[in-house]
Amino acid sequence: MSGYFYTSANNEQWKLTAKGKKNYIHFSNLNDMKNWLLLSITISLVACQTRTTEKPFIAIEGIDSTRKPGDNFFNYVNARWYDTVQIPASQSGVGAYRFMNFQQRLRLQDILDSISKSKNVSGSLEQKIGDFFASGMDTNMINQRGFEPLKAGLNRINGIASISDMISFMAEEGKLSNISLIAFEVLPDQENSSMNMGHIYQAGIGMPDRDYYFKTDSASVSIQQAYKKYLAALFTLTETDSVSAQKNATIVYNIEKQLAASHKTNIELRDIKGNFHKIALADLNKKQGNIGWTAFFKALGATMDSLNVAQPSYYDKVNTLLKSIPLGDWKIYLKANYISGYADYLSKPFVDAYFAYNKALTGQAVQKSRGEIMASAVDNYLGQALGQLYVKLYFPESAKARMLELVNNLQKAFSSRVDQLNWMSDSTKQKAKEKLFAITKKIGYPDKWRDYSHVTIVRNKYFENVVSAASNNFQYKLAKLGKPVDKTEWYTTPSTVTAYNNPSANEIVFPAGILQPPYFDNNADDALNYGGIGMVIGHEMTHTFDDQGAQFDKDGNVKNWWTPKDYEKFKAITKQVIDLYGTFTVLDSIHIKGALTVGENTADISGVAVALDAFKLTKQGQDTTRIGGFTPMQRFFISVARIWRVKMKDEYMRYWINNDPHSPPMWRVNGPLMNTPDFYSAFNVKPGDMMFLENDKRIRIW
Repeated sequence: MSGYFYTSANNEQWKLTAKGKKNYIHFSNLNDMKNWLLLSITISLVACQTRTTEKPFIAIEGIDSTRKPGDNFFNYVNARWYDTVQIPASQSGVGAYRFMNFQQRLRLQDILDSISKSKNVSGSLEQKIGDFFASGMDTNMINQRGFEPLKAGLNRINGIASISDMISFMAEEGKLSNISLIAFEVLPDQENSSMNMGHIYQAGIGMPDRDYYFKTDSASVSIQQAYKKYLAALFTLTETDSVSAQKNATIVYNIEKQLAASHKTNIELRDIKGNFHKIALADLNKKQGNIGWTAFFKALGATMDSLNVAQPSYYDKVNTLLKSIPLGDWKIYLKANYISGYADYLSKPFVDAYFAYNKALTGQAVQKSRGEIMASAVDNYLGQALGQLYVKLYFPESAKARMLELVNNLQKAFSSRVDQLNWMSDSTKQKAKEKLFAITKKIGYPDKWRDYSHVTIVRNKYFENVVSAASNNFQYKLAKLGKPVDKTEWYTTPSTVTAYNNPSANEIVFPAGILQPPYFDNNADDALNYGGIGMVIGHEMTHTFDDQGAQFDKDGNVKNWWTPKDYEKFKAITKQVIDLYGTFTVLDSIHIKGALTVGENTADISGVAVALDAFKLTKQGQDTTRIGGFTPMQRFFISVARIWRVKMKDEYMRYWINNDPHSPPMWRVNGPLMNTPDFYSAFNVKPGDMMFLENDKRIRIW
């Protein structure tokens, strides 16, 4: 689970694109008992004793009792599953967390397949999502069209005669959410969170992160070669001869490498204040005259006096390169970016070309089914329309009520923990609790749904449908510019298995998609729910007070509310988190990046602690009665381990370590539990056990 959002380019978590677009919403990517066996999560219902009613309890199975819990608790709980489960060929991993979205897409596919075969009123939500799905499933039509949908755009690029023409073309594509050199977003003002403003972020590269262009290890070189091959394929597929295609790919790659050199690293991007530079548009236009910002924003339709240039060095570099790189090379770069941006929506050869690159990047063996691809596309472009149907089928109001009870109980437990902190002064504690109780809680689905009336969907025109929906998404975003922030807005779809913390609104959000096993079960005992979704709630709540969230006040402004001495003590503890996780080894000699993952690790450590304290307030949490051989406390910790039950390809693990601000699943279990005293007593963890930490080495932040 993750904390903070920077852009909301698409709602499918960690979807890799050839332009390197990925969600900077650090969502916690975390499905109904019906899909439990599909996930290979071996929990079954067994009629027996319950918490307080006659309902059957959920038995815990699959524990490897030959292993010592204190050596590797993740393996103690999950090894039998891990050693037998097979990763589906179309996926990079299997299990809980973000990989549960695979099962969600199959579920959404069933909904969409049914709707697409029904007679729906023209203009209705059912017609739009049904026909969008049907148009994308009509691969015969898509393949017949080849790259015909791109010809007008490629001709526009051929007609570019100046840098100003180039900037105008980028603005035109920007209005279709197709980003090249300039990434524009509308988000709250960091210094005045009640108002939206324009932000521009570093962009321009096709691989996931700057470091991919500069690493020389064999795995990175293989990815570089696969990406260059992909670039060449884009030109070949649009009727460029193979020699010219290879030459063009080299030109594009070299431009991207120059741009990548100016990018901040993933760790540097975590610096809240270091990525906010408010400047008057007139001054920016003078400073970077080659770009011509006034003309760009006019063409984009964005009217503003000032904006945030999140990474100024990148745009300084763009300004310089616009003059030093020949216009002809820029046109080749724009073509590659343009084709790649639409490759997913074209004929099979384009889809195959991207998949070959993605295979090198993530280890995914075969392509996803067309139905899964289209379920994801509908969720991306018309997600709240689809979400309305999803919640009617899968999210009862009783689940929402119990979830709210859980959130409120964890909030109380968090407050109590603040009172008990021995490193924080009373004045800062008071401010912390004011912020804690000012948190907005969003559960299940939005109070008001998005309007898609301006999206035109035609059953046999998939490409045009994507363009219409993308244009609507941009106009939805643009309409917020310079306007008060809508506190009811959601930045994910209801069906997505995720959760997030939005510090600029001081809110925590739990979509319906995550409110299912193994995270939440309305029929489960408190131990399983508090160890499952309770840990997730505590995690998101802690993001309000992690190294980034702690810089925002209760209203969502970046504003100091700490005494200097308290903040120094807080930073010292977060340094302990960085140091501890930096010792954890993944894939032979590859270590977790402690500085990249510190916010998520902080939220994991405290998330478990807060959930545990809240569980202790329940009747079961104050009992010692065993269920299926396990005490309530043991069931709690086993539930923590089950919600991170994941197996993934080594290639995807490398991608994860390089780009993901979360630790790998094993360490989202073992790391927090090493720092949880009750875990030691629940499983008799002693000196000599691999997870044992001396009491003075155990980290307590919140």
